[in-house]
Amino acid sequence: MALFELSAGERRAAPAGQEIREHGLAWRHDVRPTPFKGEARHFPKRCEYLCMTLSSRIGRLAWPTLLLAALALPAAASAQSGDHVTLGAGAGVVPDYQGSDDYRFLPIPVIDAQFGQFFVSLRNGIGVNVIEIGPLTAGASVALVGGYRRRDVPDGIRRVSTTAGGRLFANLKLDNLSFTVGATKAVEGGTRGVVADASLSYALPVSDRMTVIPTIGTSWANGKHMNRYFGIDASEAIASGLPFYRAGSGFKDVSGLITASYRLDSHWSLGATGGVTRLLGDAADSPLNERRWQPSGFMSVAYTF
Repeated sequence: MALFELSAGERRAAPAGQEIREHGLAWRHDVRPTPFKGEARHFPKRCEYLCMTLSSRIGRLAWPTLLLAALALPAAASAQSGDHVTLGAGAGVVPDYQGSDDYRFLPIPVIDAQFGQFFVSLRNGIGVNVIEIGPLTAGASVALVGGYRRRDVPDGIRRVSTTAGGRLFANLKLDNLSFTVGATKAVEGGTRGVVADASLSYALPVSDRMTVIPTIGTSWANGKHMNRYFGIDASEAIASGLPFYRAGSGFKDVSGLITASYRLDSHWSLGATGGVTRLLGDAADSPLNERRWQPSGFMSVAYTF
């Protein structure tokens, strides 16, 4: 017997030898596929010190969302306000995709700049702060929405291209506490879906040079994103030997991480982040999922002009 997902939350068993029809295709199920199993991935932010992030979802990429979807790269710098430019380089160890049991080493650029209301950052992309009222900042941007390469997933599964997306976000900062919410819609290619994220950070100054920033976060995705990223359609089921699976909308992950930033002087800073992401709901139940708990880590060096 094998399980075929008909809709979110609905399954039925198909006996061996029975003809299966889906979207005009038909095939005979003779062998029970074995889905991947596994047990044991944000989003950081800018708090009292500048934290550079990869989108998302992190989370966004698997390197998201993290980010997308995706996960996150911090680079610490001195507390500052107004116009600034921070550039640097970093490297991380991240999953090939959300749910993958394989990891890769990834060089990552560090960039964070602001000129008036306009900004460039790894988390929010290129955009403008439309609202700046006291501790509240809100804006819009164009950001990356991550996918996965064909070679990273089982044979027969189509790749999900990394593409650009429109993003809306808001950040509330109260002293050392920072709360951020956002939503990104892929506008061309990729999953063409929507991923929303929320995160909470708190900056803990350890010394006049070092700050530790714990962060927790979660992300939600609509059915279009979930089914394209974690689902398996009829043609992919035939080609890969994995069971047909349809993923519905819902919360797809929750993350926890700790960032340490060390200011060498008024310009140079070092950053390191370690964290773990737990897949939830239909993302965790996908036959593509090999590992529900996914650790990741990043290190960086940055220069603020």
